[in-house]
Amino acid sequence: MQNKQLFDVLPDARISGKLRKPLSLLTDDSRRVIPGSCFIAVRGSSFDGHDAIPGAIAAGARAIVAETPCPPERQNGDLLWVQVSDTHLANGLLMSAWHGFPSRSLVMLGVTGTNGKTTISYLCNAIFRSTWQRAGLIGTIRYDDGNTRRNSHNTTPGAAELQSMLADMVRNGCHACAIEVSSHALVQKRTAGTNFRVGIFTNLTQDHLDFHHSMEEYYRAKKLLFTDMAASGDRKATAVINIDDPYGRRLAEEIAPLMRVRTYGSSPDADFRIEPKLLSLKGSQYELIYQGRSYLVRTPLIGAFNISNSLAALAGTVSAGVSLRDAISCLAQSPQVPGRLELVASENNVQCFVDYAHTPDAVENVCRTMKELCRNGRLITVFGCGGDRDRTKRPLMGAAAARHSDLCLVTSDNPRSEDPEAIIDEIMPGIPRDKQHRITDRAEAIRAALDIARPGDVVLIAGKGHEDYQIFADETIHFSDAEVVRAYYREKNPEGRSVPSERLNPRRKNNL
Repeated sequence: MQNKQLFDVLPDARISGKLRKPLSLLTDDSRRVIPGSCFIAVRGSSFDGHDAIPGAIAAGARAIVAETPCPPERQNGDLLWVQVSDTHLANGLLMSAWHGFPSRSLVMLGVTGTNGKTTISYLCNAIFRSTWQRAGLIGTIRYDDGNTRRNSHNTTPGAAELQSMLADMVRNGCHACAIEVSSHALVQKRTAGTNFRVGIFTNLTQDHLDFHHSMEEYYRAKKLLFTDMAASGDRKATAVINIDDPYGRRLAEEIAPLMRVRTYGSSPDADFRIEPKLLSLKGSQYELIYQGRSYLVRTPLIGAFNISNSLAALAGTVSAGVSLRDAISCLAQSPQVPGRLELVASENNVQCFVDYAHTPDAVENVCRTMKELCRNGRLITVFGCGGDRDRTKRPLMGAAAARHSDLCLVTSDNPRSEDPEAIIDEIMPGIPRDKQHRITDRAEAIRAALDIARPGDVVLIAGKGHEDYQIFADETIHFSDAEVVRAYYREKNPEGRSVPSERLNPRRKNNL
């Protein structure tokens, strides 16, 4: 796009000065400003980009986008000053325009909700690739531009990185992109300027209340994806909503007057409806009713919640233009999503899974699933809660784990700046004393769980899933639940017995 047309995408811009030379760079990071840049001053939670404007000008910025008016002393020079009411919105719109509106050349599918986003986006990406060869993926675990893959650092990247990745996908020949859209990203308008063809709503349960403060505020944040889609004017835009969830049913009712809505779930009035299902530790199958016809769906994914995830992927990709039969065929070979109820070891009839569950609802679902499927043994659950996050969910997560687990080994997650022992103290009230055991060191807790497991038992390690790090107040270390499990079994002695261990907390007696 020509620089003189760039700012036409801003609905309320007040422009002072003239742009006498082409811009060299568009950035919201003052540290990246080079001569000829346009600097967008975005207000963050810990830093206000407006404070960096003098430094950006000194570094050679040719244009400034800000929520404040141009200072009088800057009005007669060669600086272009663009005043807007919301630089978060402006950032998304400008980055999209700067990269040539890449989302317009892709079938964009966004997934939002508390739980299930990663699995659903992985499944949608797999279905897209089986149909159209190349498709992009953006989410909690990985970014994939159709040519290269790399680990992610945010569920939904900032506007600059997002639009750059979408442009790379277009250049690499991608037809579609599946992206996880977090509530933080929606509030901060990171996806502004992105044209979504399909938006999937999974569910809404307690999480991120340290950021949103209430469930109503959290709901309104998720709803933004769909109101923005409706406002885009794209008649093909479709909301795909789980109406088994009460917030989903509410959303469907509120959005229906604005755009096309397709629903999924076990409810009789769902457009994509589940009929009786069969679950096992080897996979799942169920009957899908769609437009009056019945289809048998098989997937290697485990658990009732993954049936819901697979149904969302079917409804979403069909709404995006994939044939239902092709989507069902792909699901039968659906990939294992890293760290999502992932079997990492099966030794001596003890099966060990890692999972990312880190909300009360997610812990409830995964523990219930594991208990239903390990009919001949105990469920031993290892978990903790992250520091500097919603504290009110800690006893709720303890209670959720205890309802379905025979033993709960409570440990550290990512304590961040908090005292790990204090976090565990807040989890414990939700767990009956006869089930609760605390081992602060996460590796020791995992090894203790494997030590006490008997044939027929299932060990579930929840909270971190695919993560390969652990965050403390003063450092971030390499740490992987799966690696700890595999190392444990490598250390077993030749007779097949585990190496003796005294790993249980010495401050209380444990009868495991």
